[in-house]
Formats: sequence, structure tokens, C-alpha cells
Amino acid sequence: MMLFPLKSVIIAACSPDEVFSNNDEALINKKLPKELLLRIFSFLDIVTLCRCAQVSKAWNVLALDGSNWQRIDLFNFQTDIEGRVVENISKRCGGFLRQLSLRGCLGVGDSSLKTFAQNCRNIEHLNLNGCTKITDSTCYSLSRFCSKLKHLDLTSCVAITNSSLKGLSEGCRNLEHLNLSWCDQITKDGIEALVKGCSGLKALFLRGCTQLEDEALKHIQNHCHELVILNLQSCTQISDEGIVKICRGCHRLQSLCVSGCSNLTDASLTALGLNCPRLKILEAARCSHLTDAGFTLLARNCHELEKMDLEECVLITDSTLIQLSIHCPKLQALSLSHCELITDDGILHLSNSTCGHERLQVLELDNCLLITDVTLEHLENCHNLERIELYDCQQVTRAGIKRIRAHLPHVKVHAYFAPVTPPPSVGGSGQRLCRCCIIL
Repeated sequence: MMLFPLKSVIIAACSPDEVFSNNDEALINKKLPKELLLRIFSFLDIVTLCRCAQVSKAWNVLALDGSNWQRIDLFNFQTDIEGRVVENISKRCGGFLRQLSLRGCLGVGDSSLKTFAQNCRNIEHLNLNGCTKITDSTCYSLSRFCSKLKHLDLTSCVAITNSSLKGLSEGCRNLEHLNLSWCDQITKDGIEALVKGCSGLKALFLRGCTQLEDEALKHIQNHCHELVILNLQSCTQISDEGIVKICRGCHRLQSLCVSGCSNLTDASLTALGLNCPRLKILEAARCSHLTDAGFTLLARNCHELEKMDLEECVLITDSTLIQLSIHCPKLQALSLSHCELITDDGILHLSNSTCGHERLQVLELDNCLLITDVTLEHLENCHNLERIELYDCQQVTRAGIKRIRAHLPHVKVHAYFAPVTPPPSVGGSGQRLCRCCIIL
């Protein structure tokens, strides 16, 4: 039987007072069986369910039935909750609950999450992002009671240590997505314990885990062959050696973030190009040693690339854009901010390519000092373009932006106009240039 999203229920020949009387004997409760009402309630969000629970005793029972509470996200509802609320939710939902987000719930601690783990053993997705009170004790509870857990977000849970990862590896072997961003007590020993038990990991976020070294990536290489997403932003001790290991062991990698890993060179790009042909997203902002040679090899081998963040890759030139134009037809978003060697000629090749004509949506050119209005003329060919960043492009003028807006009225151009130094009022009739204005 095919099910369609519920939009309305019509009960013929009934007045509103008869249907929605604040009475358990209201006509709607007589006309519709409990099972159908329960099915209707299953489509409602958390706020509407709480309102329905106040209509009558019968609706209170139906609205608070555990089967209606399989997915709960408190972030947009209420984050200043106390632990007892989580305990009550867990007792009400029990084995029905599959997804729970407590993101930003600062008042939730280990004790309430232990009760939660005991009551909600079928939980698959748990978001504890920003729950700064929790410690390794919570991970022990999850390991003991929640063996079906697949997705766990521990972002900014700064008390988490290697002991948590050891516990998760022993009891949560079905983990596929784990976010440990800014858990800066994690070291290679914790990663080693984790991946030995959770070898099915597909997404691992380690942003800001500043103690991690190349040895940690060696453990990932040896065990996580299904890995698709890896985020190493600001893991400042990582070098080419670690990235080469990842590339050789994780051939399915589609998304890699190494922004802020300032030790990396073209050797990392070479390893990516030779081992990870499925790569779609590369974030390499502030990797100032990367050059055209590395990006040339990458582009020639990774034809699926869709998003690249090359901000502050200060050594790259138009040559990189030429290679991307030729070999990466699916490119949708490209950041070249602070790449001061990029010129109008590089943008010409990009805009005349397949990706320029058919795919490119976002182009960031902040502080590209050689970019002029000619670039905007080239970008008129990019019909899917949605946003251009031009902060501090001092040779771009207001007139140039107006022209591209006339050709692409849907595009958002972000820039800021300030007087040249000295200001026009002082230095004569000099033209006002784009330094950094928002034209919507």
C-alpha cells in the first residue's frame, strides 16, 4: 500500500464543536479508531504533539505514545533543559526512540544520559554537540546499553578522553559517523582503540584535535577502508606522511578537510590524485605550501570534484584554474580568497569551461588583488552562478558589479566600497573602487 503525506482530515456532517470538543467523548474520537488517530499523530512535530496532548485525556495518551517520539530534536524547541527532562523522555519513548538531538543542552550530564542509555537501547543517532558537562562516563553507558548506535556527535565535549573511544570500540561497533571535533584530549592511542573496534566508520570528524599526529592516521589507514568523509581541520601536527597513509588505505574517500594543516605540500595532493579518484570535496584553506604542480596532478585524476576551498593557498596561479577547467566539469563551489596571483585570465578559462557554463554556483575571490571588472564580464557566462565574494578586490568597480547584475539578476555579489587612499574628496576625482558593500 502506498502512503502519502497527510495534509488534512475531513469529517463530513460534523460541526467544529462536535469534532474538537474538549471531551474524551468528542465525535472525532468516536468516528476515527485509535489506530488511525495514532497514525495521524505520527506526522506531527514535537510542538504540535505537545499541544494535542492538552486537548483531552484521550489525546494526551495518543500524543505521548512512544511510537510518535522516534525522532526528537530539542535544539529548535528548548535547549535550557535539565537532566530530568531527558530522563522523562527516555522513560516515555523507551525502545521507540531512534534519533535524539541534545545539541546545545548545557544542563545535561552523565547521570541523565545513563538513564537514557538504559531506557533507549535502540537509539541509532545521538547528537551531544556542546553538551560540555558530559565525561567518559556517558560513553561507557552508551557502550554498555546502545549497541545499535550508528551516528554520534560529541563536538566540543571537551572532557572526553581516549577512555571514551576505547569504550565505544567495545560496545558500539556499528558506528558509522563519529564527530570528535574540538575534543582536544584525544591522542593517537584513542584513535587506535576506536578504529580497531569500529572499522565500519564512514565519516570521522577530528577538527581541532591538536594532539593528533601522523601515527593516528596510520591506524585509520589500517582499519577504516570504508571511510568516505575525513575532517582534519586545524590538526596542526599532521604532515604529508599521514595524508599519504590515509590515501593509500581509504580509496573510497570523497570528502577531505585539511584546512589549517600548514605542513602539507604537493606530496599530499599527489597521493590524493593517485589513490582517491572519487574525491568530491577538498578543503585546503591556509595550506600555503601547495602549488600548481600538486593541483595539476589532482585535477587530472579527480574528475568528480564539486567543491574546493583553496583560501590562502598563496602559491597557486592561473595554471591551477586552467587544469580545473579542463578536468573537473562538476565543480560547483570554489574559494580562491587571498590567492593573490590569480588574474582575469584564470577566471576566463574557468567561465568558458563545462563547469563554468553548467555547474559553478559559488566563487569566492576576496583579496584577489589582480582581479578587475574583466573577471565579472567573463562570469556572465556562468548562468548557474548564485554568489560571488569580492571583498577587497580593489580593481573591481561598482559599474562592473552593476553590469553582471544586469546579466545575472539572481546572483548575489558581496563586496564593500570604500574610498581609495587618499579619499576622492581629498585626492581629486579618482574613481571609487571596490575594497570590501553588499549588492543583493
